[in-house]
Amino acid sequence: MSKVILVTGAGRGLGTDIAREALAAGHQVVATGRRPEEVEKSLGGPQVDLLVTKLDVTNPDDAEGAALAAVDRFGRIDVLINNAGNLFTGYFEEISPAQMRRQFETNLFGPMNVTRAVLPIMRRQRAGHVITITSTAGLVGMEFTSAYAASKFAEEGWMESLRYDVEPYGIHTTIVEPGYFRTELLVDGSTNWPELSIDDYAPRTAPRIEGMKTMNGKQPGDPAKLARALLTIADQEKPLQRFIAGTDAIEAAEAKAKELRAQAEASRELGDSLAHDDTTV
Repeated sequence: MSKVILVTGAGRGLGTDIAREALAAGHQVVATGRRPEEVEKSLGGPQVDLLVTKLDVTNPDDAEGAALAAVDRFGRIDVLINNAGNLFTGYFEEISPAQMRRQFETNLFGPMNVTRAVLPIMRRQRAGHVITITSTAGLVGMEFTSAYAASKFAEEGWMESLRYDVEPYGIHTTIVEPGYFRTELLVDGSTNWPELSIDDYAPRTAPRIEGMKTMNGKQPGDPAKLARALLTIADQEKPLQRFIAGTDAIEAAEAKAKELRAQAEASRELGDSLAHDDTTV
């Protein structure tokens, strides 16, 4: 059944693939981005089932405007796909406080802005689906990604809790945790290198940056296949609450689950001894 799907960050990368695949599947698409002319160009120009509108996710007014434009054009919003994001990479001490805040503005407060604008529409409909693309870095912390992982861990916590807020109104939520996909996350404009430089980190920073640059275009995941998988989830009667996307992501999640179980068991003797003495068990 045709749905109205609002996609953020549709000007390039995975967002373009999502919008393109949704149109091909017969859906009505609201494709958003900071530069609408680039979004329209990437999708092949004007189309009957396509609305292109400006949306900088860090601007709440843009988010409200995009949601209203979607309803004016198509009458409803069935699926929101929070895709827009960027990457501030580097060792924690070399990431400036301003960079850390910008990371959170885009990766956490950005999807919050858009979701806040869309949820009243979905509540009135008593139906809807919020899909937010986080990352394997939202499950597993890794070297050189403290800012990005922090924003994605926060995004995961928000989405896990949002589920309980909106379930009574017929609204589903799905967290998507991709591994390495051949998107444009590692190109200039999406990836931001550390502003600060500390001698102790210098021997490790340069090789890390070079390694990330050479990885671009060689990631194992196919974003078009991921886009089609997201549409499959959007069509499910009971959508997945968490979609771990890619073999590498699944392996990382399994390893994290094993680690958490081991840490819980290792904490048992000390952790189970912390109750008040007058607590009745």
